[in-house]
Amino acid sequence: MLCRIAESLFWLGRYVERADDTARILDAYLHRLLEDPWSDEDAACRSLHAILGLAAEEAKPCDMGTVLDRLAFDASSAGSIDGALRAGRENALSAREVVSTEMWECLNSTWHQLAEQRLAARRSGPHAYLGLVRRRAALFFGLADSTMSRDDGWRFVLLGRSLERVDMTARLLAVRVLAAVHAPDWPTLLSASGADEAFMRTHGAAGDKVGVAEFLLLDRGFPRSVLHALTTAEDCLAELGSPALAGVPSGGQWGRPDPARLPIGRMRTRLEYLDTRELGGSGADGLPLLLRDLQQACGDAARAVAERFFPYDGPVEWSMEGA
Repeated sequence: MLCRIAESLFWLGRYVERADDTARILDAYLHRLLEDPWSDEDAACRSLHAILGLAAEEAKPCDMGTVLDRLAFDASSAGSIDGALRAGRENALSAREVVSTEMWECLNSTWHQLAEQRLAARRSGPHAYLGLVRRRAALFFGLADSTMSRDDGWRFVLLGRSLERVDMTARLLAVRVLAAVHAPDWPTLLSASGADEAFMRTHGAAGDKVGVAEFLLLDRGFPRSVLHALTTAEDCLAELGSPALAGVPSGGQWGRPDPARLPIGRMRTRLEYLDTRELGGSGADGLPLLLRDLQQACGDAARAVAERFFPYDGPVEWSMEGA
């Protein structure tokens, strides 16, 4: 597969997942503010910025209108819903020979509906806009599962989605654990992760810090958990790195592990054998460190994937011979 196509598919998976996760987070926060009119809107909005790694202006109050303009409707930023779907559509167009017709039509029609939905959201509220994004993201990945061959193209889409999912879940938990001033409550966090109903069926009631963190990090049966996403990403990298010679490790040489797979494998193994009592700690060796390491592992893996599968030659420099 051409490096250009592989890179487009990887980022296609990341951008669509980013739009889906951002829509879920915004929808959960909006419901929280509507259900509790006495809640601190400024703190909630600053929490949203913190989750997505953005700095809110300290000089003026932060409200949901400002948040929606920046995190939902800003087409110039790949960190917003509109910008992520725009970037995803452009990547799908670049890999049009690999992306199925149904996937392209889903993403393209969604993109063309956003302008109308954005106007409606400014008049009557953003819930229809956010619901459209969530439904279409689910449809897109469902079509990817049902219409793409299980080849390298499908693996790059799945790898991008999995890394983005791990990063977003770790960000949500980190804001709850590390930034108590702007933190969402645990039910809001579960809703923002798309895990509220699955958690209730498993545990029967809203849980505490340890119960929620354990479910979002370690539950093998929940497809949005960190462990499930890490396992999927590691499987994709193992299959993408399968060597031509049987018995040779995916790194290509004995004793040299795959640099893209290494940080993911380490974190997956760490979670596999994690003592759940560590999730209740707040010190340097507890949950905060684990969440920072998860985000670091996702960044390291993404850079290693780019270096291995999407290499670019440096610019050609011409020189005068014999000058």
